[in-house]
Amino acid sequence: MKQYEILWADMPAPIGRRPVLLLSRSEATSYLNKLIVAEVTSTIRNIPQEVQVGETEGLSHTSVVNFDNVHVVAKNLLGERIGALDASRVREVKRALGYALNWSELKVV
Repeated sequence: MKQYEILWADMPAPIGRRPVLLLSRSEATSYLNKLIVAEVTSTIRNIPQEVQVGETEGLSHTSVVNFDNVHVVAKNLLGERIGALDASRVREVKRALGYALNWSELKVV
């Protein structure tokens, strides 16, 4: 598992099975039992807390990573890899997370 991969996750109820973006750093995935993820959803609100993803990232349709829905989940809930966010888009992740947490220093990344 690598940071910024999109994986299937069996999230606790009521969320259920859905794609998530792995936020935890790659080096930590081998020894941590819980990892940080953000939900991927097809509900697009066009707000700054979202990063658009789709076929380029391995998904079947246009969706968004919603940084208002960040979770710490047990690693064993994460499944097969769907795709990944290109390294050139990391700034978008930081910006969206900055808006979600109201961290102004990240909003301008």
